[in-house]
Amino acid sequence: MHSAGVIQRPWLGSYPERVVDGDEARDRGTWRALGAAFWSPRRALRRGRSFVAGVLAQEQELRTASEAALAAWLREVRRGLAQRGLEDSSCARSVALVRELADRRLGLRAHPCQVLGAWAMLQGLAAEMDTGEGKTLAIALAAATAGLARFRTHVITVNDYLVDRDARELAPLYASLGLRSAAVIGGVRDPAERADRWRADVVYCSNKGLVFDYLRDRVGMGQRRGPLYRELDRLAGRPSPLLAGLEFGIVDEADSVLIDECRMPLVLARARAPLYPTEVFASALELARRLEAGQHYLVTSAERRVELTDSGRAALGDLADGRGDFWRAGRRRDELVSQALSALHLLKRDEHYLVRNGAVSIIDASTGRTMPDRSWELGLQQMIEVKEGCALTGGRETLARITYQRFFSRYHRLGAATGTAREVAAELWRVYGLRVVRVPRHEPSRNAARGTTICAGAEQHCDALVARASALQRRQQPVLLATRTVAASERLSGALTRARLQH
Repeated sequence: MHSAGVIQRPWLGSYPERVVDGDEARDRGTWRALGAAFWSPRRALRRGRSFVAGVLAQEQELRTASEAALAAWLREVRRGLAQRGLEDSSCARSVALVRELADRRLGLRAHPCQVLGAWAMLQGLAAEMDTGEGKTLAIALAAATAGLARFRTHVITVNDYLVDRDARELAPLYASLGLRSAAVIGGVRDPAERADRWRADVVYCSNKGLVFDYLRDRVGMGQRRGPLYRELDRLAGRPSPLLAGLEFGIVDEADSVLIDECRMPLVLARARAPLYPTEVFASALELARRLEAGQHYLVTSAERRVELTDSGRAALGDLADGRGDFWRAGRRRDELVSQALSALHLLKRDEHYLVRNGAVSIIDASTGRTMPDRSWELGLQQMIEVKEGCALTGGRETLARITYQRFFSRYHRLGAATGTAREVAAELWRVYGLRVVRVPRHEPSRNAARGTTICAGAEQHCDALVARASALQRRQQPVLLATRTVAASERLSGALTRARLQH
């Protein structure tokens, strides 16, 4: 596989990352275009099953081994990984040991399908595992092995709750292997403590927290990224980077992180005074409301884009007559009104943002949680605030920006786990160089399709949900009710409360 599998940390530099541009980028694109014809999922699965057999062959010896014997085994595993890197033979001994210690420390013995998933991630593949098949433990097998091979490993998931939960529950396993694990969450704000956690052997983190700390490092280092610059900065007492580079990454819920938000730019910015006073944003909203959809502007909801037509620009010119010199500048006027149209027709209250205590907070589309420290750029945030009658906040000056597509391609090795990958397999290969391996279920699925229920209206739909949840709760069966917006969640919560159902 990748040569990075046998490269040790000193050779990766003081801030390891893979930056591909120029001829190398074109060569990589050509290889990915041609390589599709040579990929064989069956051949990969055969190799993976051979790896699983090698792990299971060591099970009996490890089960009867004393703690002292396991410590000796651990020393041998570390030596093998240091010499041969992430080759199948050395990884098989490591995964077998981690599997045994997970059973002893956590009471969790990984089944063969979880071992197969761990192998796929170690090989820089995306393991497609169904919900409930134990991705968390499979990821731990791979992360622990990478950590023992002296790769600083990031386990990346979609929110801080999962970060904290997984890091806390798996900490005894990593400690028994002599590895330091940590969770980097939003509540850890002290830069020194945050940097210390990033230097653990295995770090659990959210995708957004990881990328923004990387952008902070880019701003702090500028062009001073070489080992000599890093040493000079250390001697001069300058702050160290937060991250320690991008060596090995494992992305949980890869379809959400790598595909759903892959083109959305993440922007690091600092506060400054608003671009314009409240009256300008109010005038832009007034002008936008006087335009007619279809004739003056086109809305593409799927792409979150509003485009003025030629007729719309002409109409704006007429509407701006008599409003002063500010509105005679056609380009500025068009940009402001386009943002106003986005605020009016693309961004909806309780779906894309919340208004609480007189402030607008963006809702994360992936998690449904608010992000009070984030804001839209180019005046859109202020346009929403004026639209909702909130106090105007300052603007933002962009310091650095990057997309997930560019960021995750910078890891020296990247693995992934997800429940749904086959539908986006081609894009995962083209953008990230990730091949998808379908991991069979541990047991046959007992899911039964009961058909679709169609309700006459929203009230009947809500009543049906409450009745179904009530029936399942009487059987002491947990229920997950998923809605598309915060407003819908609150309406459903009210209905459950009236039915006296705890939730």
